[in-house]
Amino acid sequence: MTKIEKIFGYFGRQSLQFFTHLSKIGSLSKKALYWTIIAPLKGKGLRWKSTIDQMVLIGVNSIPIVAVICFFVGLILAMQAAYQLERFGASIYVADLVGVSMTREMGPLLTAIIIAGRSGSAIAAEIGTMKVYEEIDALHTMGFNSTKFLVVPRLLALLIMLPCLTLIADIVGILGGFFLAIFNLKISFLRYLNQTAEALVMKDLITGLIKTLIFAVIIAKVGCYQGFSVKGGAEGVGKATTASVVTSIFLIIVADLVCTMLFYSTL
Repeated sequence: MTKIEKIFGYFGRQSLQFFTHLSKIGSLSKKALYWTIIAPLKGKGLRWKSTIDQMVLIGVNSIPIVAVICFFVGLILAMQAAYQLERFGASIYVADLVGVSMTREMGPLLTAIIIAGRSGSAIAAEIGTMKVYEEIDALHTMGFNSTKFLVVPRLLALLIMLPCLTLIADIVGILGGFFLAIFNLKISFLRYLNQTAEALVMKDLITGLIKTLIFAVIIAKVGCYQGFSVKGGAEGVGKATTASVVTSIFLIIVADLVCTMLFYSTL
């Protein structure tokens, strides 16, 4: 086999693998859509107890880490902005930069990345472990649908909790900028608050929350898909967990780029 044949063979195998994954994710998405929207309308119901449990695990338990990281990010943004704006006597515009940056980009993006690393990996590991120990086959044997039983509660929990976490991230990030403005730039509380209110418009908040819904779907689908795709033992679970985090973060950034182009592009 020549070198050219090896190169084309490699790209051919990678392309085939990519489209195979795409087809399987599409099939999982179709099933999840059915059991989330259509099946409840036919009286088959949703597993709300399991969904609430997942909301606690994914959302409530993530509040401390999201709040701490976003507070420091807001502080960093304010420091960087103040370093440049103080030269022109425009320190008050730190409030504009921090407020707009957190609501449009940093709040939704950082929250999604944190949840992808914390909860997306947990979803992949949990379902992957069930796959290894043949618990998913046992569910099918007992007449349970694995998509309804495992995927839908996690998807609903992410769709509900990720926007809530993002709102907390936005507020705490703005609070970080406010902390610097008060104690370093000597800007009064009322002045900083008024400047932030003037800088922000409803579109900034709404577009950020729309992004979180897309990010939630990505995290849930990738985590569940990687879990269902586990082969082998503990090594397979580890690989699926790593692949879940890497793939989710990559797709989140790509989705963020696409959303920003749609909402704010002037081209």
